Amino acid sequence: MKKILIMSAFVAGAIVVRADDEASFQASLTPNIAIHPRTTQITGLSLSVWGENPQKGVALGFVNGSTGESSGFTWGLYNYNETYTGVQWGVVNFSQKSFTGWQYSLVNYDQGYFKGLEMGFLNISQETHGLQFGTINYAENLDKGVQIGFINIASNNEWFSNFPKQVAPAMVFVNWSF
Repeated sequence: MKKILIMSAFVAGAIVVRADDEASFQASLTPNIAIHPRTTQITGLSLSVWGENPQKGVALGFVNGSTGESSGFTWGLYNYNETYTGVQWGVVNFSQKSFTGWQYSLVNYDQGYFKGLEMGFLNISQETHGLQFGTINYAENLDKGVQIGFINIASNNEWFSNFPKQVAPAMVFVNWSF
């Protein structure tokens, strides 16, 4: 009985929304079936089947969505964000505007700006600054970056015309642009 009271007090304290529309704990089945609305910033732990909040903390779940400018550590099957700084581990990681940090999964897809380390079977990004390490790496614009993998494509590179600053648009094993 004592353990139940202690756990109840802990959960009740974690659920309280701060005056500035932040919470330290979120649990959700979907973004609309959750302890806090999707607009509440979570500055602690999120446990979700499918969650979607701005966050500055740790998100663990099957599907983790981070809205706005978020940061921290995300671990799940599918992780998506607008703007994120930190670490994402999953089966699929998707970033809409920008990602800074480390992405580790089977598929990493960044529609906008990427800076950091991508490790996966397939890494795709539009604006790349950093290292792509995987079987297939694709960068629309590889700027100050290195690709290491079986197939490496950097669309903005020309065929050996700027060597050693750039290698080629497609290379086996390694490609770069500085």
